[in-house]
Order: sequence, then C-alpha cells, then structure tokens
Amino acid sequence: MGYSGASGGHEAILAAEKLVERRRYGGASAWLGIDQITGRLGLAVDRVMGEGGLWAPELAARALRQAEGDVQEAAQLIRAHRSTVPRVAYSEPVHADELRVSRRISPAFRNPPGSQLLGRTLDYVGRLLDLMPEDQAKARLQAAPEPVPAGHGHLPVNGHEPNGQEASGYEAGGQGRAAGDDPRRPPRLLRLLRSMDMVVDRRAEGDAEPYDITRAPIRPGVPRSARLTAMARAETGALVHLWYSHTFRPGKHNHEFPGEVRHGTLPVRVRHPLTGAPVAVAEVRVTEVETIDDLDRAEEDRSKLDLGYGMCFGHNERKAIAMAGLDLMVHRDAGRTSLEQEVLLTLDGIEASGFLEHLKLPHYVDFRSVLDRKRAVRAAVEEAVAR
Repeated sequence: MGYSGASGGHEAILAAEKLVERRRYGGASAWLGIDQITGRLGLAVDRVMGEGGLWAPELAARALRQAEGDVQEAAQLIRAHRSTVPRVAYSEPVHADELRVSRRISPAFRNPPGSQLLGRTLDYVGRLLDLMPEDQAKARLQAAPEPVPAGHGHLPVNGHEPNGQEASGYEAGGQGRAAGDDPRRPPRLLRLLRSMDMVVDRRAEGDAEPYDITRAPIRPGVPRSARLTAMARAETGALVHLWYSHTFRPGKHNHEFPGEVRHGTLPVRVRHPLTGAPVAVAEVRVTEVETIDDLDRAEEDRSKLDLGYGMCFGHNERKAIAMAGLDLMVHRDAGRTSLEQEVLLTLDGIEASGFLEHLKLPHYVDFRSVLDRKRAVRAAVEEAVAR
C-alpha cells in the first residue's frame, strides 16, 4: 500500500498554528507578564526548571506562558532551548553544607542539632478553596505585613535528643546549636547519626566525576550520580507514583523517615578565566532531603540505619522526598527487580509524553499492515477449515 497524504494537509497545519497563536496572544484579558508568573506561580516555575534541567526563572515563566500553563510542555520548551545554549564553563563542586536554608525541618527528630525552621509551607494550611472576592483579595494584598526578616521566626528547641541525651557539641536550652553557628546553615542530622554509629557508611573513596546523562546513555548499572540526576529531571507525578507503588507493595511493612527536609540557596561558582580562582556568579534555590530507613534484611547490618538522598531545583519537597526514597530502594534492591531500570528509563516526562504525542501523528501504513495480517490469518483459518 502506498502512503498518500491528505489533500490540503500543509494548509491545515498552518491554520492550526494560527489558532495556537490566537489563543496565546489574543483574548480580552490583560497581558500576562513574566513578573506575574514568577511572582504568583512560583511553584509551577520551579517544576518547569527542574524537569527542564535549566535554572532560568524568567525563561521558565516565558515557557509556561507559551505552553498555556502546561507544565510538561513548558519543560520540553526549556529542555529544547537548553540544548541550543553553548557550554561556556563548568561550575565548581559545591558542598551541600553551604546551603543557606529558608526552611529546614526534621520529621524524624523532635529536637535535631540546630533549629527547626518552619519557613513557608502548606503543611498546616487547610485545603479549602479561597472564594474571597477579587476586590477584597487585592485590598488584603495591599495591607499584608512585611515578610519576617531572615534569622527570625524559627522554632526554638532545647538541644536534647528523644532518649534524653544532649546532642553532643550543641548548647542545651538555647537554639540547639553551637554558639556562633549560623542558624541559616544548621548542622546536619547525619553528623549526629554518624557520631552515634547508627548509620552505614556508603561514601565512596574520593569524589568521582558526576555522570553526565546528557552526553552518555543511562542503563542499569550506572553510578549513583546518574540515578540522582535522572530523578532530579524526572516528572514529579511519575516519580511520586513510582515511589508510592514500591513503598506500599505487598510484603513491605515499613516506610522511610525523612531525617531532614531543607529548602534554600546554593552558590554557583566558576573559575575566573584570568586568575583561576573560584568566583560566585549566581545562586540557585534547591530542595534537599536526607531520608532514613531501617535495615531489616538478613544480609544487612540490622543494628544500623541507611540513608537516601534527593536534591532538585526550586521548592519541590514532594519530588525530593520521593527521590530520596527511591535512591534508598534502588540501593537496597541491588538489581533483584527491574526497579533501577524503571527509575532510569521511565520517569522522564518529556520522553514519555513525546512517545505518547507521536501516537497522534499519521500511522496509516502501520495500521494498514496490521489489517492485512489479520485478513491473511483469517483467510488461512478459513482455508484450513475448508479442507
């Protein structure tokens, strides 16, 4: 069967593009500015940057506007744009301890080393649709108080662990941190767990160069850095679903505990082309999670705990928590199941949606071949019956 295009197909495609532009640039409402999107739809912008793999708030807002609010389409626009940008430098490694937190909580410890810093969160806000009239909402915006200055508003703790022992090296009765420590850079809970010899040490000797999944294929058996990068760019809903489905699979009776959830800013440094010294050129906001799991298998050290790690662009705690959980699951699975393959190959929303979208394109030849095979099978059966 020959392939023949529909008459007028080119004109129809051009007309479809005009309809898209009419919706994008037309309409009776006021023009949606980039500052409005970054200021009012910040969590959506963060998701676009995370799944697109590029920290560029204004470009992400522009992509979100162009995609009419479709986060997945906006992420694809950002990923495509990223592929055209020249790589002029490589940033220097930055230790996560440099994170300047605006929010830091520990669900696992009531009084962790350092402060519990509640920050901005929806965790304690009722899920009720706000039906306040527009004029009242605008008036309330004008009367809103100034934001709490940095360094204030954190939750005081007493510096004691749940077992009654003081956290070694941290003052009791104060903020739960050593005198002079920056409350925006609190000490890690992991440091305390290591001092108690409660956590297995999975640190590799030396710091290997991170696996670049944009330049090398990812298949089961790649380093941990490749899995973490793939999950950092994964579609949030897919990542959460995979974590959830494996957390509550038959035979599993416990779940991990987030040791720390952090949201804040990290510096981006590059080498100065003349002096060679590291120079901070920007800051990025990230969400970081270290999650704790109980080792309970016969082949594991059942006297200790293990930790999973997650970090992603922007404020996306849902993604970072699921990421840390899957990091632990893949490590503990050790290739017994297809979990690592699922993490590496099925969570990229752009790849998945690309495959889905292509199904809407012409498949006349393919489907005609299927029909021809079915007719041939039917004819062969009828011939055999006739004999």
